[in-house]
Amino acid sequence: MNGKGKFGITVLGSGSKGNASVIHGPEGLILLDAGFSARELETRMAACGIRPADIRALIVTHEHSDHMKGCRVFSNKYGIRTYMTSLTCGGGLSANFLPERKSLFSTGCAFELCGMRIEPFTVPHDVDTVGLVFRVGDAKLGVATDLGHLNMLARQKLRDCTVLVLESNHDRTLLMNSARPIQLKRRIIGRHGHLSNDDALQALSELLTERTTGLILAHLSGECNNQELLRKLALDQLANLERRDILLEIARQDAPLATRWLL
Repeated sequence: MNGKGKFGITVLGSGSKGNASVIHGPEGLILLDAGFSARELETRMAACGIRPADIRALIVTHEHSDHMKGCRVFSNKYGIRTYMTSLTCGGGLSANFLPERKSLFSTGCAFELCGMRIEPFTVPHDVDTVGLVFRVGDAKLGVATDLGHLNMLARQKLRDCTVLVLESNHDRTLLMNSARPIQLKRRIIGRHGHLSNDDALQALSELLTERTTGLILAHLSGECNNQELLRKLALDQLANLERRDILLEIARQDAPLATRWLL
């Protein structure tokens, strides 16, 4: 769908150096993660025609700085409320990322913001981390960008999305041949690390349904992955699944994607 709609996502940037997206709801905009400085968030929003003053709330998926470092300054500047789990709040407090206005949510307990039903669920990562499902009517947006494996809960929540945003962090061969310390490699490939290209793409046969129209692969490693490799692998997998109708996009670290509208 081209033009402005009432439900969509603008990925402002995704990768190990910063993550943030704007979720467009029928009643306002939500910033999902603030892993860039407030100034960089403003710059990226401006490039997409989004006014920072129109952001109504911020949701933080977890405490890592590439998802939270701009939280305090941006939220305080625009007087918005930030939503997170209690453990993320504790981690944000120790890192001085917490804004003045904040509210806690619990995984498994849906809530409503900006005309959307929001369903947070726990995903396996090395700190308390949530994936999220956003719903407006029959349209469903699923987002999970930091998880070591797709457990049964994640598969259940992320299946049958209209648009799916899923981590595809690294190519295992590139990772193992990199100069990274062995302890870091083990963490990344572990059950609470990050999804590899193979892990993400193999799951598509289960996650994609007739309702799915868009796939955004995100949180690519700058050192152990690349856009060209992943695009070829993903297009091959979609062809194998006879799903050439799905619009494939790969989130970038250095620039936003165009807004993907669900409605």
